[in-house]
This record gives sequence, structure tokens and C-alpha cells, in this order.
Amino acid sequence: MSEKWDRRFLALADHISTWSKDPSTKVGCVVVGEDREIRSTGFNGFPRGIDDDPERLSDREQKYPLICHAEENAIMHAARIGLSLKDSTAYVTWPPCTRCARSLIQAGVTEVVYPSDSEIPERWHSDFDTSMKMMSEAGITVRQV
Repeated sequence: MSEKWDRRFLALADHISTWSKDPSTKVGCVVVGEDREIRSTGFNGFPRGIDDDPERLSDREQKYPLICHAEENAIMHAARIGLSLKDSTAYVTWPPCTRCARSLIQAGVTEVVYPSDSEIPERWHSDFDTSMKMMSEAGITVRQV
């Protein structure tokens, strides 16, 4: 795909990230098929279909077990509506963690694109190194734009 389209899909993922329920974990994901059609989207927050319980939302520690990452939400949404993400590209606003890398591998995504200006805090370096290795071994191309 051209850099122009890469930037458009990353901009859409960035917009979707603003829907996140938790401002500290704003991540958006857009999964695109080979013909540039959007297959699914997701953002960090409750999985689609789970009601927001105000009591749970008031307590961050109780909230986190229900939080799904953007990639997982996109994959679950596609599965619910019967869409295959095989051979698709995932545009994300943040490099995938190991948990998301596993989900992307299982979904059959073949490429992951994220912004080149992502500043990864030191505490996440080990996890991202591991996720990049996992995706590389699975044959997923990872690009920064």
C-alpha cells in the first residue's frame, strides 16, 4: 500500500483511539484488507457487547480485567460478524504488545503498521522486543510510517 494510504489509515486509528474509556491507554486499530477495504476497527476499552457497569468503572483495579486491547477488540468484532482478517494489515497507534501479537498471529494478519514517532517507555522495551520477535517468526511484516 502507498504511504498516502498508510497515513490515512493511521489517522483513522488515531481518531478511533479517542473512543477509549481510559485516557491512559488510548490505542486505536484499523484492520484493512488487500483491496483497502476496512475489515474491522477497535480501541482499548470494554469488549463490544459488555455493558459499562458504573460501579466497576469507578474502580480502576476492577476495571482492568475487562479491558481489551485495540487489536483484540477489532479481532473479536470481526469474528462476531463473520469476517476473516487473514492476509489483512493492522494499522495501530502503538506497537503491539505480546498479548496483541499473539492475537494478530492467530487472526492471520500478515502486516502491522504503526507510527514511526512512537516513543516507547523503557519499562515496555522488553515486551515490545518480544512481540516483534514473535511476529517476525510468524511471518508478519512490521512497518513504521
